[in-house]
Amino acid sequence: MADVLSQNEIDSLLNEMNSGRVDVDEVITARPVIKGEISNYDFRRPNRISKNQVRTLQTLHENFAEVFGYYLVSKLQTVVSFSVTSVDQLFYSEFILSVSNPSCLYVFDIEGTDGSGILEVSPELALTLVELLLGGKGEVLPKPRTITPIEQAVLRGIIEHGLYDLRNAWRAIAELNFKYSRLEIEADFVQVAPSSEIVVVVSFDVKIGNSNNTFMLNLCFPTFALEEVLAKLNRQQVTTTALRQSPKRIRENMQVLNQQISNTYLPIVAELGKTSLTVGEIMELKEGDVIKLKQRINQEIEIFIAGKRKLAARPGSVEGKKAVRVIRPLTEDDLVDEDLSYKEKEY
Repeated sequence: MADVLSQNEIDSLLNEMNSGRVDVDEVITARPVIKGEISNYDFRRPNRISKNQVRTLQTLHENFAEVFGYYLVSKLQTVVSFSVTSVDQLFYSEFILSVSNPSCLYVFDIEGTDGSGILEVSPELALTLVELLLGGKGEVLPKPRTITPIEQAVLRGIIEHGLYDLRNAWRAIAELNFKYSRLEIEADFVQVAPSSEIVVVVSFDVKIGNSNNTFMLNLCFPTFALEEVLAKLNRQQVTTTALRQSPKRIRENMQVLNQQISNTYLPIVAELGKTSLTVGEIMELKEGDVIKLKQRINQEIEIFIAGKRKLAARPGSVEGKKAVRVIRPLTEDDLVDEDLSYKEKEY
């Protein structure tokens, strides 16, 4: 490894070069240049943030994707995969040119700074979210089109919750509040930074349900609005902060998870009894026939929650309506499946 010069040695070397006592060409040609020591630098595309800061931003937004993904699972009642694919530095003009037309560009204010950010949601993702929120299956990939005012109102709650989760993720670095401002369909009407300004674009892949369709979602932050915050960004700080506040964050995440789970609907079925009939017996059934169940009147019945046997109860009625009274949770002994017996037909 090459020796590291002190500041005094560097100043002395520069003074000798300026005075002519040291030939610059001799210094350069004193040893051969090893391939890889020289790297290209594009002055037209300066990197405003370092590689360590990029890695920190990726870790920060991976935390956001995890929490927001949990929210979408509970809201949509289906499987959701939400992951970070890249963190890039682009000119703002390049970002605008990459936006599809039409699109859903949600502009949000970064309170405490002079800037605003953009949450870009692809039209296909927006329409799929609307269909699932309104009770559809969301299995067919919709054709991109401009979303209607009613669809905009349906999606606004999802977007505002996403900005809330984004704020919580950024709290590991700074207290920033992202406040929803407006929705723009045309990219030409969105101007959150000069065309030549460098912006940070965080890209996400979103998969919903069991289909292989992947949707796109992007976050765009102007670097001038985050200069003070970017100065604090380093991987060590984020990791240490996250570990230091882990008990508090765990409690907060548990509260959010419990709140979302408490609003989840589960089907409950009380099974009064069961029996088995041959196909011949079923074919001979007619109006007025009585089917005898294996369950006795004084026996407990089983309650199924989401298809799982969970509780023992007794049937009854309340105010003229059929009801069951929960007696106890089912034990392991209760959950043993009954043996099935088959009668062999004699020939």
